[in-house]
Amino acid sequence: MTILTRRSFGISALALAAMTTLVNAEEVKVLKVGYQKTNLPVIAKKLGVIEKALEAKGISVEWVEFPAGPPLVEALNVGAVHVGWTGDAPPIFGQAAGSAIVYVAALPPSGDGEAVFAKADSEIKAIADLKGKKVAVAKGTSAHNSLIAALEKNGLKFSDIEPVYLGPADAAAAFASDEVEAWAVWDPFFAIAEAKYKPTILSRSSEVLNVNTYFLANSDYAAGNAEVIILTIAALSEAAAWADANRDQVAAAVAEVTKVPLEANELAVSRAKFAIFPITDEIIAGQQATADRFFELGLLPRAVRIADAVWKAPTN
Repeated sequence: MTILTRRSFGISALALAAMTTLVNAEEVKVLKVGYQKTNLPVIAKKLGVIEKALEAKGISVEWVEFPAGPPLVEALNVGAVHVGWTGDAPPIFGQAAGSAIVYVAALPPSGDGEAVFAKADSEIKAIADLKGKKVAVAKGTSAHNSLIAALEKNGLKFSDIEPVYLGPADAAAAFASDEVEAWAVWDPFFAIAEAKYKPTILSRSSEVLNVNTYFLANSDYAAGNAEVIILTIAALSEAAAWADANRDQVAAAVAEVTKVPLEANELAVSRAKFAIFPITDEIIAGQQATADRFFELGLLPRAVRIADAVWKAPTN
């Protein structure tokens, strides 16, 4: 996969901003950013880099927190937020539902920070042991994709388990009370559970998938505010460079923003990758493979073509 460095991406984005012929639309004076309790947008919020990047344009920033990707995608669809970060699966489900969203940049995979796990005292010691078991997972999320891939790699079908579709907070309660026998989720929820239960980790996303996470935008907003999108991506690149160079400070910074316990944040940060880069043909192909898997399983109402939802900055 061809990846620009964080520094080169920032320079390229700023150069493009200078060269780009922008759509003359009425500017929105508040950029609403959807984020979750982890990853690069949280660091950007703490550092205020997007606010600084947009200050000269008279645009302020409003941060809106979401528990998972699917509700964030729905908020993007209706214009309640303009941009936001999610895992790989939410935009696929959104595109299949006709949501007004576009992919504007890619981030690293969830990797080791997303897993399927069971309690240490459970009889479940491997993915194969999940047959016939109740597994908590948020529908249409990256963890949903990771769970399916883990099952398939170990000779099981998704229909071999009993998925219990719950958001992270409800899934945490169900896992705690043994209403489900396993849980598939991402950091920081995985890190919180890992610190609390010392669970048996059945599969990490990094072992079964090589997919990206994504920075998305409302398609109408992106069409009319290209310069804002470009400046925002450049600011995220700056935040990524800071996070990579100051890992000893990242956990505390994230804890301050999210109120997630420091111990869990330290664990999550230790395995996180901080970067943002352009969406390449290779990345599109990988995302298309995920979309095709969901469609073949009957989880999507229609097939989607990922390339149709990839934003292209206007050119001269």
